[in-house]
Amino acid sequence: MKISLLSRYAVFSGCVLFTLCNLLFLAMTPTLEVLTSITGVLSLIGLYDLLQTQHSVRRNYPILGHARYLIETIRPEIRQYMLEGDDEKLPFSRAQRSIVYQRAKNQPAEKAFGTLTDVYQPGFEFISHSMLPSEACDPRQFYVTIGGPACQQPYRASVFNISAMSFGALSANAIRALNRGAKLGGFAHDTGEGSISPYHQEFGGDLIWEIGSGYFGCRTLSGSFDPVRFAETARQPQVKMIEIKMSQGAKPGHGGILPKHKVTQEIASTRGVKMGEDCISPARHSQFSTPLQLLDFITQLRTLSGGKPVGFKLCLGHPWEFMAIVKAMLQTGVHPDFIVVDGKEGGTGAAPREFTDNMGMPMREGLLFVHNTLVGAGLRGQIKLGASGKIVSAFDIASVLAIGADWVNSARGFMFAIGCIQSQSCHTNKCPTGVATQDPLRQRALEVTDKAQRVANFHRNTLVALGEMLSAAGLSHPAELEPKHLVRRMTTTEVRLFSQIHVFLEPGELLGKPVSAEFYARMWRMAQAESFAPVAVQPPSKADRLPEPA
Repeated sequence: MKISLLSRYAVFSGCVLFTLCNLLFLAMTPTLEVLTSITGVLSLIGLYDLLQTQHSVRRNYPILGHARYLIETIRPEIRQYMLEGDDEKLPFSRAQRSIVYQRAKNQPAEKAFGTLTDVYQPGFEFISHSMLPSEACDPRQFYVTIGGPACQQPYRASVFNISAMSFGALSANAIRALNRGAKLGGFAHDTGEGSISPYHQEFGGDLIWEIGSGYFGCRTLSGSFDPVRFAETARQPQVKMIEIKMSQGAKPGHGGILPKHKVTQEIASTRGVKMGEDCISPARHSQFSTPLQLLDFITQLRTLSGGKPVGFKLCLGHPWEFMAIVKAMLQTGVHPDFIVVDGKEGGTGAAPREFTDNMGMPMREGLLFVHNTLVGAGLRGQIKLGASGKIVSAFDIASVLAIGADWVNSARGFMFAIGCIQSQSCHTNKCPTGVATQDPLRQRALEVTDKAQRVANFHRNTLVALGEMLSAAGLSHPAELEPKHLVRRMTTTEVRLFSQIHVFLEPGELLGKPVSAEFYARMWRMAQAESFAPVAVQPPSKADRLPEPA
């Protein structure tokens, strides 16, 4: 007991005794004066610790207890730089980050002495190669044309683009670097729902304008959609496509708020909101509440934009709700030009922990369902599919294209390319690299010219790597990837092709034919074009479940 008491108060007692003893000497050396000042301050801190009632650790361990809080504040950095393994994905592994940094800097990304991956571990995935590899693929041809029959200005998009990240979440210099990099590399930059800022327009890179529930950049002061403001911006040549954000992977079904103290004059001007008021993104859109009304809104935006491609982004939720949209397409003949499927593994800013961990569908399951539904309804050929969610490497791209996507978007991959170190402080305004902050001094560290070139390098080198993988598989374009080309280890003794793992509907299978998958048949019966609400059907059977993920 005595020993425990002495150890708990040892530092505090030592500081007090040292201070009192030295104060007894009238003439102290400069060194002792400094030490006495330090121990005196520590003594006062220890005394305060003993008297305060909020922190038990500090009360029981005066002065010494502060070490616990200090270590806790730098725990992520200690974990990342000293203890993290190469393949620990928290949320991106050191190996994943390294490959982005290397490609962004045009450095060799080869690996010596073999893979560190346990290839016999269940979940390991790979592309099967051909006995007759094809000629070298040209990454400059890795594009897809987006635009259905009603689109007057189709867009030729790269298969690899910058995903949605808003000005306000990212700094002005980060937006500049990303857009200049997109211009250099010939690919698209999604604005995020924070609208088009002057920094998006500075270098003229292709933009996908995301319209969220707050209608930022095309809203009235009361928050309603303003068709006149929308048309003025949407018809700018730099804007190539319009994307309605239904939900996002990090926090599907959840609105957002930028507190008024964070709303700068630049953000207020860009978003069309008032200074001194909270900037609110509602959880749902006010322009539509049924599938039919959503398609009316898509038609309106396509007309106002001068016939540019219009689509929507969503993290898949209730399956019958997406099928309701598809039934509305069949009923009206109105189709979006594209759909982007976001996964719950995505996310660059802050989100409630429960939403990040336990809300929304992972990207692959969502993509498979959307792809299968469009195929089963006979609409897949008229609508292009994008996908986003934790994509940074050539294999990440290939694995998503193989199960239904036409192109992919990456957010955090391009953040790494401009210097992000995964400090996970995006929501604090204290980003150490100037990427996710509005602090002018912090973002000054991000040099636009250099980082823009890294963005272009990362894009180019990743597609070069994708081309090499395609060639090894005997293919010449990403569009040729099919589920049969990818393999997943199921157990230590069994591997299966993606085509064996997943359910894939036949074209038109949902339209009056017997449906091979009971889950899809049941969800289709529950869907109605007039409402997102489900139609009552018989209780589910044992077969009524989602297909297993890849």
